[in-house]
Amino acid sequence: MKIIRNPGFFFLFFYLLGFLGDYPVDAAVKKYQFDVQMKNVSRLCNAKPIVTVNGMFPGPTVYAREGDRVIINVTNHVKYNLSIHWHGLKQYRNGWADGPAYITQCPMQTGQSYVYDFNVTGQRGTLWWHAHILWLRATVYGAIVILPQPGKPYPFPQPYQETNIVLGEWWNGDVETAVNQANQLGAPPPMSDAHTINGKPGPLFPCSEKHTFVVEVEAGKTYLLRIVNAALNDELFFGVAGHDMTVVEIDAVYTKPFTTKFILIGPGQTTNVLVKTDRSPNRYFMAAGPFMDAPVSVDNKTATAILQYKGVPNTVIPILPKLPSPNDTSFALDYNGKLRSLNTPNFPALVPLKVDRRLFYTIGLGINACPTCVNGTNLAASINNITFIMPKIALLKAHYFNLPGVFRTDFPDRPPKAFNYTGVPLTANLGTSTGTRLSRVKFNTTIELVLQDTNLLTVESHPFHLHGYNFFVVGTGVGNFDPKKDPAKFNLIDPPERNTVGVPTGGWAAIRFRADNPGVWFMHCHLEVHTMWGLKMAFVVENGNTPELSVLPPPKDYPSC
Repeated sequence: MKIIRNPGFFFLFFYLLGFLGDYPVDAAVKKYQFDVQMKNVSRLCNAKPIVTVNGMFPGPTVYAREGDRVIINVTNHVKYNLSIHWHGLKQYRNGWADGPAYITQCPMQTGQSYVYDFNVTGQRGTLWWHAHILWLRATVYGAIVILPQPGKPYPFPQPYQETNIVLGEWWNGDVETAVNQANQLGAPPPMSDAHTINGKPGPLFPCSEKHTFVVEVEAGKTYLLRIVNAALNDELFFGVAGHDMTVVEIDAVYTKPFTTKFILIGPGQTTNVLVKTDRSPNRYFMAAGPFMDAPVSVDNKTATAILQYKGVPNTVIPILPKLPSPNDTSFALDYNGKLRSLNTPNFPALVPLKVDRRLFYTIGLGINACPTCVNGTNLAASINNITFIMPKIALLKAHYFNLPGVFRTDFPDRPPKAFNYTGVPLTANLGTSTGTRLSRVKFNTTIELVLQDTNLLTVESHPFHLHGYNFFVVGTGVGNFDPKKDPAKFNLIDPPERNTVGVPTGGWAAIRFRADNPGVWFMHCHLEVHTMWGLKMAFVVENGNTPELSVLPPPKDYPSC
């Protein structure tokens, strides 16, 4: 497979040979230097300076093996405060390396550096990293590829070669300026101007012939595509014209393989698929387009890249796949219903069968008074009617050092009032309460959390991400969760295990996990616009009974606010 204009492939090639950096394949330490710097980039006939890592867009791929220690020194050369989150890495006892600004660390200010030092334990597959402050992850993101330990093959046919497919969004204007203007108005920020595949929108957009990602393949081979949705606000369909895909992994957890024409992938999620190049030699578009089955405006444009069989001239016009329609709810529900954990002796699904604590969280939008906003109000979002207020000191620091007055631990286990959550749209009494309120959890507690969408203003699909943990999606449904009937339908044998779950539009998702990772762990909607409006909270997981089950001390270069 020849990958055109994709330096990530060459990193992988040398990594597999054992020549990445100064460390052979069987070494325990992988080191990276991330310089956060501005770079002028042109897309869609528009040029602008963007925030990048090492001048790359998307940023460099982090390669490691299961069991490695990874040390990444990040130096901030831009005017924005910055932190980076290693999305999906569990960071056992080591929330100091997790990255969300004001949750586990204060951000790096201009000129500062911080070393993210973490172990990759019990995980292998595709994850990703991104800025975790403001909307900087619009351009500050990249893939994480965790290879299995030597001698441990994939539990599926060994691919001939593999490549990363990182989906994103592009704005022609300056994103932070647009977000600030929208907040001053009390309105949503503008939609993106394009979707991208590995930072490139593809030839369906103006001035984009040279901004097209191309993969050259040989006929009769099997390729692994590592797909990441790094978009800020859009769930996306993805497909390859004329080719089936076999799903083998989600969120760095192996799945029971199944074949599909298209995948659905929410912001924050990853999916690995096998593609057999068994069609007539040609040029085929890979395409990504939005899924939105609620009355909410969305960037409805399609990004494309090209799968090109070896020997086919570049003058051949590629074949375009017909993606599902943007509001194809039935495909979305059917696709997600096919996801199952592999659940083999080597890769068991350790679903908690006994539940110590049951939580019921409603997800809603709202409108609060805003004297400084042009409209007099601003849009808000809440969990159990609480709009989360970001602190001025990192919550993990406040927890570790017992600093008073930073947060409360009285986040409610259920909403203040029961109602018909998914009935007719509710457009009155949309005010929310505000506060920095966390939920305290005893170490090793098994939790069942039902996330319930509501029709406050509108129903909408919400991709929810929990830091520090994977969880099992034991059930989903449309409408209101029924605590008497729905648990009987839960899958407790081989439910999908992941770190980001799509709560269906006007529906619910039930997840289970064991709280065995002490620290402060963020949970939020991965639609950036909703996170900004307050659709977030955090769990404080207490230490266990021994030092080995307690939060590690902070590193010496831990940033201060």
